[in-house]
Amino acid sequence: MTELDRLIDLMERVHGGDAWHGPSVLGALEGVTASMAAARPAEGAHSIWEIVAHLTGWRREVARRAGGTNARDPVEGDWPVVPDPTDGNWSATLERLQQSHAELVAAVRALKPDQLERHVGDDRDPALGTGTSLYVTLHGLVHHDAYHAGQISLLKRAAQARTTKR
Repeated sequence: MTELDRLIDLMERVHGGDAWHGPSVLGALEGVTASMAAARPAEGAHSIWEIVAHLTGWRREVARRAGGTNARDPVEGDWPVVPDPTDGNWSATLERLQQSHAELVAAVRALKPDQLERHVGDDRDPALGTGTSLYVTLHGLVHHDAYHAGQISLLKRAAQARTTKR
């Protein structure tokens, strides 16, 4: 197994596979309705919906970077504005998440092993994720997804608890 294969395996596991750390992103999203996704059970925290839009944007941005483009914030923004909380809009948001995962995996599959050492951006900017190798960027995205899967899990529990108290 090559390093690229191992990276793709990690991406698949954190997205929807057998993640070592706990639920994958899709596992955490299982059973989340549009109203749960839009809920804000913790003041000042992002909603599940906002987190999913954030994950989607960053996956697309990292796929672009893997393709050799200059680093920037995601086209949709770091924390995109989410649409009205309808079932149709939630389904479309989840579909965009799936598409972003497929785009990312395709971009990594297209890489040659020596491209993993390519530098992303000239200067280190932690918020933008620049000044590191593409290898570190791809690993960082896996960590990013695992972190947000945990947040989704906690927000989902809080939303479920509020629903059962009513």
